[in-house]
Amino acid sequence: MSDPFEDSFEDLLDDPEPAAEPEPKAPRKKRNMGGCLINMLSGIMMTGTIIVVLVFAIIYINPQATINPLPPTTMPALVLTFTPSPTPKGVLPPTWTPTSSPTVTPTDTPLPTDTPEPTGTPVPTANLESGTTFTLQDGSPSYEINAYHGDGGCDWLGVGGQVFDIDGAPVPGILIEAGGSLGDIDVSGLTLSGMATDYGEGGYEITLHNTPTASENAIWIQLLDQANLPLTEKIYFQTFDSCDSNLIRINFVQAGN
Repeated sequence: MSDPFEDSFEDLLDDPEPAAEPEPKAPRKKRNMGGCLINMLSGIMMTGTIIVVLVFAIIYINPQATINPLPPTTMPALVLTFTPSPTPKGVLPPTWTPTSSPTVTPTDTPLPTDTPEPTGTPVPTANLESGTTFTLQDGSPSYEINAYHGDGGCDWLGVGGQVFDIDGAPVPGILIEAGGSLGDIDVSGLTLSGMATDYGEGGYEITLHNTPTASENAIWIQLLDQANLPLTEKIYFQTFDSCDSNLIRINFVQAGN
């Protein structure tokens, strides 16, 4: 008969106790490499900023610091030198004896003489009654060769003549104005009767151009009194490009009441 205790012990030897299963390991945490890199760069920039601020502060306080790449120029010390001025030497002898100056003999001073004042050409004036008017003399205008400007010859164009009163006497002092245009050239002139005595005592002359030029009633002439009031209407006349007609003679005569 078997021993039950031995049988139980053999059963325990035949059926060993199962091995314990290992516990699962906890997963490793992944490192955030991007965040580390940003932190490192931020630290470098902060450190560099602090260094730059310190360098600028040192240079501002002491511009002559060795870390300043562009130190200011050191002005040389001003050295004052004393230059002695020369001592003036005396120009007089030790003892100076005044000598008498020669006596000047007075001479007769000539008395001033009256200096004659220069006399200019008198400006003629006209004494006209109120309401006086003038008109063209018969035969005006007429066209002639330039006889009063020999040096000009054909290189001249002008108008001239005389002014007469109702009795045929010359009247000086009348304002005579001419104007208009010769092509693209503006013409203007002003004179007084009696200023061009080559034409007579009441003569006048106005230069229009430096060469004969043809025009059709583009030039006018008019008489005025001393107050610039018209004594005639504007009288238009022709001009020609001929050397035989470069003097336009126009005479005026006082109109009857």
